Amino acid sequence: MKNITHLPAALAFLFLCNFGIAFAAESRKPEKPNIILVMADDQGWGDTGYNGHPFVKTPALDAMAKDGFVFDRFYAGAPVCSPTRASVMTGRNPIRTKVTNHGRYMRPHEQTIGESLKAAGYVTGIFGKVHLGSGQPDSPCNPGGMGFDEWAVGLNFFDNDPYLSRNGRIEHRKGKGSVILMDDTIAFLKKHKDGDRPIFSVAWFPSPHSPHQEIPDGEGLYDQEKNAGYYREITLLDQQVGRLRKELKNMGIAENTILWYCSDNGGLVKETSGGREKKGSIYEGGLRIPGIIEWPARNLKGRTNVPVATFDIYPTLMAMAGVETEFPHPLDGIDVSDIIFGEVKERSQPMGFWHKIQDGQGTYSDRIQKAIMEKQKAGAPLPHDPPRMKKDVDEFPQFPEETTTGHAAWNDWPWKLHRISGGKFELYHLVDDPMETKDLSKDPKQKDRLGKMKKELDGWMRSVIRSINGDDYKKK
Repeated sequence: MKNITHLPAALAFLFLCNFGIAFAAESRKPEKPNIILVMADDQGWGDTGYNGHPFVKTPALDAMAKDGFVFDRFYAGAPVCSPTRASVMTGRNPIRTKVTNHGRYMRPHEQTIGESLKAAGYVTGIFGKVHLGSGQPDSPCNPGGMGFDEWAVGLNFFDNDPYLSRNGRIEHRKGKGSVILMDDTIAFLKKHKDGDRPIFSVAWFPSPHSPHQEIPDGEGLYDQEKNAGYYREITLLDQQVGRLRKELKNMGIAENTILWYCSDNGGLVKETSGGREKKGSIYEGGLRIPGIIEWPARNLKGRTNVPVATFDIYPTLMAMAGVETEFPHPLDGIDVSDIIFGEVKERSQPMGFWHKIQDGQGTYSDRIQKAIMEKQKAGAPLPHDPPRMKKDVDEFPQFPEETTTGHAAWNDWPWKLHRISGGKFELYHLVDDPMETKDLSKDPKQKDRLGKMKKELDGWMRSVIRSINGDDYKKK
């Protein structure tokens, strides 16, 4: 600014007022929204009050559903935990990322939502169950390698008094795991709420995964009900979601915060899974999950039956936040913000799912992290080094392109085609037959549709195999 001390007082005052108005107008430009992703571990579509569960209490989720936008056909990227988390991180089918089943590490070659938002100026944090890699400080497969500035995580589910890795240093925490997770999330938000960077936070609950040792407030809750422990943990995490929403308001950042809630796969109880079967299945009950998004500044309201999936989260949030992103690898997800804003009523492309191309691998979070903590305190060489630092992420076993091991499905709403290992196909109309009981694959009327969907599914599966084989990472 030029020196104005020589101007008459009245003119100087007028100049400063005009400059101040211009400065105020500049400061009132729309800011990038804060973004918070919250995920339950094993909560089924019907295991909420707002979706009509007969007794489970979820007042916070019910309130969020009332205040926000509800997805009635929200799908997990896979019917088990680690792969779905990889789909959120990358916008891709998890097999492409090498996360073929639970306990598999995600390749550091992937570009994640954390990396994209960090590059766009966000401060990034992740808390709770990650189950995509290592918690050791020097591993490229830890949350830092996924684009997160701050983290306090378990390697898998955890319950009471967990061992968590805080930016690579293991801590033995006392209390309920789901409460601790929210403690860390809220502390991160408070730390950065007055900063000059928007916030991206991921809060991934360890509940309601078995063995259901966490108990919510309220003595004797569900004592007379079957699966009481499961439902108690759902109410516990609901209490923490309510706590988060309250704190966002108290901090004054709720208005311009996108809060997106979902589960990582179908629930543990068939009767409330929202479809056939439950967790672990490619049928609807293993994939259909609760999904709610709210953004008070945009007044998101209503419900949609349009299918949306966890692999849509990444490209959708980039669009909603106004972040221009070049995705270097093929995405399975699409930007569904126009569905959320009520501008379109159908999905623009089908969705593919595939499970059990490989078996899962056991990950005992507390056992592993306790052993690391003891070595860290003693200044001794760390255990599990190097095997668990990177595991097999640099290995590129070449799957034949025609691989069909496991169970795959092609959802071209409202039609869904299943391809089951051994060459069996099943075809269902999900509106007329939501429980997938009437196989129409032999119906002569569906011959052309069946042939078209078979061809599309086969082409998609081949592209997924090319991805896991490493073709996406080759320089063009």
